[in-house]
Amino acid sequence: MNAGTAPPVADRFASHFGDRAQLSESYGDITVDVAPTDWLELLTFARDDLDHAFFDWLTGVDDPPEAFLVVAHVYSLSTGSRLLLRTRVPRTAPHLPSAVEIYRGANWHERETYEMFGIIFDNHPNLVPLLLPDGFEGNPLRKDFILAARVAKPWPGAKEPGESGHGAPSRRKTLPPGVPADWGTPNV
Repeated sequence: MNAGTAPPVADRFASHFGDRAQLSESYGDITVDVAPTDWLELLTFARDDLDHAFFDWLTGVDDPPEAFLVVAHVYSLSTGSRLLLRTRVPRTAPHLPSAVEIYRGANWHERETYEMFGIIFDNHPNLVPLLLPDGFEGNPLRKDFILAARVAKPWPGAKEPGESGHGAPSRRKTLPPGVPADWGTPNV
């Protein structure tokens, strides 16, 4: 980290977590990466010892081929500092302890992350779908999720070159990104 980082915060992380936490700085904010086993301890430390009691958001990030990142953003009302807290869970067993007991605001965010990425938050008080219609199958924010509607219906935007009648040559028809070649004739 460079000289712009507040040494007391970095020192407090180092003294508490040692080499179990990796710190970095980006645009003046500190990012802390820990193993899933240290996730709840990290959140509790940020809230209780560093006074980052304002929970802003939590989400998942698909990081193929092996893992998902779970990212939480917390804020200190007294100092105005922000922390980005991250952990990595394996795709084969995407489980992480729920943070609802530490930050009540994590409830909705964990439900959304569960629904969109399939990350299971153990001991969550009500881990049920939040946004998608009943019976929806899959996790739409995973990079391997195929958006069938992009194959089944033509794109509603402007016409392809050559279809407008202005004399421009037509482009080769291609499938949308992530759609397998065996899905038939593309309608893009």
